[in-house]
Amino acid sequence: MATERRKGERVTFEHGIPAHMMGIDGTWRRECTMEDISETGAKLSVEGSVEGLHLKEFFLLLSSTGLAYRRCELAWVNGDQIGVNFLKTGDKKKKLARRATAEA
Repeated sequence: MATERRKGERVTFEHGIPAHMMGIDGTWRRECTMEDISETGAKLSVEGSVEGLHLKEFFLLLSSTGLAYRRCELAWVNGDQIGVNFLKTGDKKKKLARRATAEA
């Protein structure tokens, strides 16, 4: 049995919510279904292979026009499902600062 590592309360969708994943640079896009979501992340079922995609950081598009989106990073992969953490403005700078402090 998996250990629960989620930080926030999760909302599960009975039929999933259609969405898209898109590379930060716009070079790739995949259809997906959002299975559940919390304040800090989501579980997605991805259509097609994620092999070779740059999933370290990408956009989760929640509207057909792309106006509603979240910036994400990959947390885990299990078959066609992935877990993502939502990134907030400044998260990348904090991680770089922590990494530099740890290496010093």
